[in-house]
Amino acid sequence: MPRTGARPAHRARACQPVAAAAPAALAASAVTTSSAATATGALPPAALPPAALPSAAFPSAAFPPAPGQGQGAAVGVVAVLVVAGDAVTAQLRVRDLQRQGYTASSVDTGAQALAAHQQCDMVLLDLDLPDLDGLEVCRLIRRTGDKPIISIATRDTELDRVLALQAGADDCVLASCGIREMLARIEAVLRRAHPRPQVSHTISLSPLHIDGTTREVRLDGRPVVLTAKEFDLLHTLAADPKTVLSRKELMARVWDTTWVASTRTIDTHVSNLRAKLGGKWIITVHGVGYRLGRG
Repeated sequence: MPRTGARPAHRARACQPVAAAAPAALAASAVTTSSAATATGALPPAALPPAALPSAAFPSAAFPPAPGQGQGAAVGVVAVLVVAGDAVTAQLRVRDLQRQGYTASSVDTGAQALAAHQQCDMVLLDLDLPDLDGLEVCRLIRRTGDKPIISIATRDTELDRVLALQAGADDCVLASCGIREMLARIEAVLRRAHPRPQVSHTISLSPLHIDGTTREVRLDGRPVVLTAKEFDLLHTLAADPKTVLSRKELMARVWDTTWVASTRTIDTHVSNLRAKLGGKWIITVHGVGYRLGRG
C-alpha cells in the first residue's frame, strides 16, 4: 500500500516491540492512574447525574428505556467495557448501552483498560488514548483470549481500519457513527463470537405439531402457512411452553437484536399468529411478555 508523508507519531509507537514485562507495568500504572483520578475529584460514570448528560454519545439518536427497565446490570446480559480518552464521551456511550439492556462501564486510559477488560464480555476501544497507543492496547487484550473487540477510530482512513483489524479488532467503526449503527455492529460481532445452536426437533402439543426440520406447522392435522419469523416466534415459545418470555428476550432469540424500539414487531407477529392459529395459543402476560397457550 503506498504511503505519503510521515507516519503519525501514535501509529509509529504502535509498531515498536513491547517488553515482556509490559502488562505488569501497565497494570501498576492503572492503579496509579485510578488513585490520581480519585485525588483530583474525577467521578466514575455512575456518579454523574443523568440530567448532566446530553441526549446521546452517538449523534443519531438515543432511545427511551423499555418499560420497567432500570439502569445497571441484569443477570445474563452482555457486559461491555467502554474505553475512551474523553470521560464525557465514555459516560454517554455507557448510558446509551445501558438503555439498550447492556451492562456497561468505562475507563479513560489504556492502562485501566488492560486492568479491567477481564471482567467484561466485549470491549469498545478508542484508538486515541492519552497514555498508550490504542492499537497496542488492542494487541495486548487480544493476546489474553478471543474477547470481542470493536475499535473506534476518529479518522475515516483505510490505514487506520487495516491497522485496527491487524491488531486484533473484530470490527472498526468511526467515532461519529450513530447509536443504531453501533448497536448493529455490536450485535453482529456477538453473533459471530457466540453463534446460537440450531434447534431442529419436532414439538408436539396436540393438536398443534411443529416440525423444526421441515419448518411445517399443523393444527388438527391441517397445514398452517406461516412466514419465516412467525414460525421462529412460535417455535421459540413452544420449545418451553410453561415459560413466559419477555419481548426483549424474544427479540434477542428470534430477531437477533436487543433494540428495544423494535419490540412492536413482536406484537404484529403475535397478532398474525393468533389470526392463523386461534386467539388462545399465544397468551399475553401483562407487564412481562408472552407464553404458549393450549388452544
